[in-house]
This record gives sequence, C-alpha cells and structure tokens, in this order.
Amino acid sequence: MEMKEKECIKKLQSKARELLEGTGILEVIKIEPEPKGKSLSRQKVLPDFVIKVRTKDKEQYCLFFEVKSIGQPRYVRMAVNQLQAIISQRLNIYGVFGAPYLSEESMRICRENDIGFIDIAGNCLLKFNNVYISIQGKPNPYPATRPLKSLFAPKAARGLRVLLCNPKKEWGVEELAKEANISLGQASNLKRKLLDYEFIEEVKTQKGLRFRVLNPESVLNKWVENYSYRKNKIRNYYSFDEVKDIEKKLFTYCESNKIRYAFTLTSGASLVAPSLRYKRVFAYVEDFSEDMAKALGWKEVSSGQNISILEPYDEGIFYGLQDINGAKVVSDIQLFLDLKDYRERGEEAAKFLLERRLKPKW
Repeated sequence: MEMKEKECIKKLQSKARELLEGTGILEVIKIEPEPKGKSLSRQKVLPDFVIKVRTKDKEQYCLFFEVKSIGQPRYVRMAVNQLQAIISQRLNIYGVFGAPYLSEESMRICRENDIGFIDIAGNCLLKFNNVYISIQGKPNPYPATRPLKSLFAPKAARGLRVLLCNPKKEWGVEELAKEANISLGQASNLKRKLLDYEFIEEVKTQKGLRFRVLNPESVLNKWVENYSYRKNKIRNYYSFDEVKDIEKKLFTYCESNKIRYAFTLTSGASLVAPSLRYKRVFAYVEDFSEDMAKALGWKEVSSGQNISILEPYDEGIFYGLQDINGAKVVSDIQLFLDLKDYRERGEEAAKFLLERRLKPKW
C-alpha cells in the first residue's frame, strides 16, 4: 500500500532530525512542520517543512524539504522544480527532496540539480557551505511495495514487450491494449507507471496525445534485473539425435499439429547468429504433453539433457515471433531476456543480439 504524504512527512521530519543531530557538525535550531508563507518565501508554493540549522562557524541555514509519497523520477523532477522556484537565488537556503525510498536514478536527478535528498531508509545527501553528508546503500524498508516490480508482472510485461518490439511507434492506450491483449485499465496503469519512471514520453500528434519508448535499452536492462527464464516450467529430455535434427523434428511436429512453439536461448540465438555452437535445444511449447515427447522419441531425464522444453508462464512470450529458415523464434526482445539469464555463453550471445540487432532499430 502506498504511504500517505502526511505520514511520509512526519517520518522524514524524525529521520532528518536524527541524521542532522548525529553529524556533530550541525545544530538543529528549529523544525517548522507547517511553514508560513510570509516568513519564508514570496512564492505561492511552500515547502512541506523547514529545519533551521547552525553550522560550527555559527552560520544559520534553512533546509527546505519538499516531500512526495512516491519517489519515482517523474515526481522527483516535479519536486526539484518546486524547490528551485522557492529557493531561487536566496542565500542560506538549501532544498532537500524527501520520499519513502529513492532509487539511484532519483538520487542522480537531485545531484544534477544541486538539490539534497533524504529517504526514510536513511539514504541522504546534504551539500551546502562546508557541510557534506552522504549516506547511501540503505535497503528499502518497504520491499513488499516496490512499484517497479509490478511493471514486469505477466500482463504488464505483455504491454512492455509490445513497446520494446516497436520502439519507434507512437501508441494510444486503446491501441496498446488491443495489441498486447490486455484490458484498457491494465494498459492505462502501465502507461502511468512508465511515465512515473520516465521510461516513455508523451508526444502530440495529429491523432492526439500519444506515447513512445524514451530509452529502450534502459527499460530492457531494468527488465533483465527482474526476469528469469526459469519462471517458466521447464522439462528436460534426452535424444540420440543431433541438435539440428532435434529442432527440425520439433518444429515439423508442431507445425503439423498446429501447436504454438518458438525456439529461444541457444536454439534461438543460433538462428539469428549462425556462428554460435551449442549442444542443447531450447523451445517454448504451448500445451506441451508427454504424447509429444513420445512421438519425437525423447526420454525425460534429471541430468544430461540435450532438450529443454519451456512451458510459457504467459502467452505474451509468443508476441513478435520471427520466422527464420522456416522455424519460429521468439522476438529479439524475448531472446535477449532469456539469454542474459543463461550461464553458458548467454552473455556473449545477448551482447551480439544487442549490438547487431536491437540497437540498430532504436
């Protein structure tokens, strides 16, 4: 559950006092929880609270805190702009952004704009006069509510996969929902979250306000951090056939029996990068059955496998299938995700895919 802003302000007042008093270089003179406009600024926008401090050389500073209950980049930029409007060219005033928890990207935005930051976990940066206080690496005290993870849940990932497979296309919410086979509400929520993280940008077109991916590589890297091909159910088999013969028999059987399938990992990479050598076949197969394994002459094994069948955790896996030499291969986006999590030359193949096939489309 998202923390309410009033609760966040109260917690940050306490955390800020604790950090400031613990430095040994600053004296907290006063905390103003509800600052008055006349005494602080002529601006209509006021900080959420102010802490007055005194340095060892007896100089006094006012720390203006702007607090958001959400610490995503979009909200950080809003707060930074508000703080800069309040403290514009005023001496002995320093702006500080506060939130329940701040990502590296959010902290970077503050640093680049000479604004301090603090979160409830205790991460902070205060840099003014001869004062420099920096604490980083404190874990998120609310891990169960990390909103970034929800971006990569199955239904949301469908929309994300569509966006990354069509990186230059401008989308409307209804259009994305239809293409990704998700509800209008799910597409709308996805758009809002992607905007919060600045993963997409809105653009004005003749068709109205639409949106497109802002930095495909950054989005894909975040997805990699939250993905593993092992979330699919994996069944392992052994066959006396060579890998190319196994693959040919597999796609022939699936095509003949109208079974949805797609090669991935080493099998997929070998088709988009023919120089790759490998000894194990990987394929997604929908509604896989033991009858299929028997028909192909495979034996299920617990070790020594040369065939791994992945039963997809979501049908979105099959979006953007490629036809290469008559065989179905997952999209380059899906292939990259799978390869990055694979130990045996997966990183090398993923790098090739990124440089030779994905980046040229961005």
